[in-house]
Amino acid sequence: MTDKDTSGSSAATEKGVGARLRRREDWRHLRGRGQFVGDIRVPGMLEVAFVRSSSAHGIVRDIVVPDEYRDQVFTARDFPGVKPIVAVPKVDGFKYSEHPALATDRVRFAGEPVAMAIAPTRAMAEDIADSVFVDIEELPAVVDTVAATLPGAPLIREEWGDNVYVARDAEFGDLAAARREAAVVIEREYRMNRQSAVPLEGRAILAVWDDRLDELCVYTGSQSPHQTRVGMAQVLGIEERRLRLISPDMGGGFGAKRVLYPEELMVAALALKLRRPVRWLDDKREHLLSAIHCREHHHKVKAYADARGRILGLDVEVYVDAGAYSHWPNSPFMETGMVAKNIPGPYDVPSYRCRSYTVATNKSPIGAYRGVARPAACFTIERTIDEIAHAVGREPWEVRVENMVPEHAMPYRSITNLVFDTGNYGESVWRAAGLIELAGVRARQKQGEADGRLIGVGFAAFTEQTAHGCGEWVSRGTPVIPGYESATARMMPDGSLMLMVGIVSHGQGLETALSQVAHQELSIDPVHVSVRHGDTQVSPFGMGTFASRSMVMSGGAVAKACRLLRAKMAAIAAYAMKCEAEALRFEEGRVHGPEGSMGFDEIGRIAHLRQEALPPGMEPLLDVTTTYEPQVDTGVFTYATHAAVVAVDPDTGKVDLLDYACVEDCGTVVNPMIVDGQIIGGIVQGIGTALYEEIPYDENGQPLATTLGDYLMPGAPEAPPIRIGHMVTPTPHTEYGMKGMGEGGAIPPPAAIANAVRDALRGLGAELNETPMTPQRVRAAIVAAAAGTPRAARARREGEVVR
Repeated sequence: MTDKDTSGSSAATEKGVGARLRRREDWRHLRGRGQFVGDIRVPGMLEVAFVRSSSAHGIVRDIVVPDEYRDQVFTARDFPGVKPIVAVPKVDGFKYSEHPALATDRVRFAGEPVAMAIAPTRAMAEDIADSVFVDIEELPAVVDTVAATLPGAPLIREEWGDNVYVARDAEFGDLAAARREAAVVIEREYRMNRQSAVPLEGRAILAVWDDRLDELCVYTGSQSPHQTRVGMAQVLGIEERRLRLISPDMGGGFGAKRVLYPEELMVAALALKLRRPVRWLDDKREHLLSAIHCREHHHKVKAYADARGRILGLDVEVYVDAGAYSHWPNSPFMETGMVAKNIPGPYDVPSYRCRSYTVATNKSPIGAYRGVARPAACFTIERTIDEIAHAVGREPWEVRVENMVPEHAMPYRSITNLVFDTGNYGESVWRAAGLIELAGVRARQKQGEADGRLIGVGFAAFTEQTAHGCGEWVSRGTPVIPGYESATARMMPDGSLMLMVGIVSHGQGLETALSQVAHQELSIDPVHVSVRHGDTQVSPFGMGTFASRSMVMSGGAVAKACRLLRAKMAAIAAYAMKCEAEALRFEEGRVHGPEGSMGFDEIGRIAHLRQEALPPGMEPLLDVTTTYEPQVDTGVFTYATHAAVVAVDPDTGKVDLLDYACVEDCGTVVNPMIVDGQIIGGIVQGIGTALYEEIPYDENGQPLATTLGDYLMPGAPEAPPIRIGHMVTPTPHTEYGMKGMGEGGAIPPPAAIANAVRDALRGLGAELNETPMTPQRVRAAIVAAAAGTPRAARARREGEVVR
């Protein structure tokens, strides 16, 4: 049953799982004592500036370097041993492509690196890069995702014969029966436009050759340093033992720093070539140009429902603009595969068909960004739910609840074979409606606003697949299977504890949360716990931070390692105190027996310094390394319902957020304060998707938002008050019953806000099915609705066929 306590885990202790412990990471950052790649200085360091293509598509005829800079400019010809980046998922029909680290004969997107310049300072390197002339014979650019799939479209790779990485068709249930039985048919097209993750700290890499260790040490902001080392070693042709990656403090990632980038490869290759320290820090223009983009989806939907709004079936076409190259390690198919599986959302959908196309265009490659495809999936199903509700004349939240998988059906296998483990989805809708005081909002709508603005309320619900197991990744065909995580627990001779983990913290407070897990298992005070991460020579091999997996996976590995460590500590203490290990208890950093106690420092000294005091046959040291996997392949499912209240100015098209609520359930909450922070941060990013952020391209493939003057992002003034309610339904498949939740906040805001805007404009017959919902788009929708005939306006407003 759902735990009605909204404070978090009922198992909370003062410093363990469930405690509101302050983040230990904040001390250094608030005092400016963090260390990012940009803070690191090495004697003799050279700075890099890249020469980038100004064309979206063309043949490289020549690269002209001024004579005085020939020793300071490098092209692909200077690195014959560097291989192209290749990512080929095990998906039938996926078309093979190579991504050269520096362009060779052809460029395929504006901003693609062609050459690199070096100098003692970045400014000097940029001046040298500006002097290089790249002669490109222009070719037609492919920029429209759907048009790129049509016969006669220009081809990015002639050998493919089309512009589709892969097309898939999956059907579940009896869609023909849904068509026959439907009382209501809703048809819509939804579009989510291209974005960038834009972390506060952009991409950064410093590569230093170490003669003494015979290794290349690479400082880089990577969410997955162990995985990145594998890919980098393959491309550079260097043994992994001679390649060390260190991720120091990182100013956000959101998925954008889990990709093997050409720039990072070439900086490492140049350091190997010159045996000199080499560094590159991308600026915001470079980031917006060439870091992976995200979110560009075009969905066509036909939904069948009965007269009460119960969904009978969904028929969907999905187009994902994957850009010019397949990135390593996941390839662009992950985006398409995830959206296809998640469009049914938290609903009991009996029949479903999805045809999907992963499309190549002359744009920067697309990759994972907080939420990974699910914001688009959520937008599609949640907007459709509202339109069904309008067609049958009912409140959208009521139709939403009636379509949801009921609590008594858990665990529930969805139409796309995802296993929803625990939860009460309908309850989250009820609670969200209560937080925004829905009855009061409806009353305010009827009364009207003195300034003429129109009030609307919208809901959106979702399930977030977290901590995916091995089988799920295998089913997706990903080249790397990140189905586990690792941890080392090492007690020192003085009784303090070190945790070495394979995940990387880049803002999630994982150093704090993992120390709470250690406290939960060992009773050690978190102030005596050090968490080391992001160094491939220190941490055991791990997969990194992504897919809302870190706390479940790494927390599970830490819990398991600490329990193994505890068993050995108990054996030492029992031998020393001449009692049975079962009679011992761990409290406040001591082991208590029937007739006395020992401090962790005493046990640590025996294990490391006084071997003669160990139990017979026991090896010295207190050092345990282990791995952890969740007990369900498709992962565990966090869920939430978001509710937004908006005011729309019909004269200007401006949308103001008046209120926002989220009711979420991520199982047992390790640190409620950190969870709330993650939710709020994700919601603000989702607001950016809904209202502000977009990288449009012109017909020549030129990006039109390459500075923060063009690429708009929400700030504190754009964030409304955010109300958070917690539900706690622990899962049986993980340690403590916890689920991942890092991405969830960013998934439903576009849908909730779009439904609220639609609610506000419904009387005008206008609706918006494209993000961001800028004032221009809102005004255009209002004007289009006003220009239509009453019948046409009604068709636009309702969009349904009623039988």
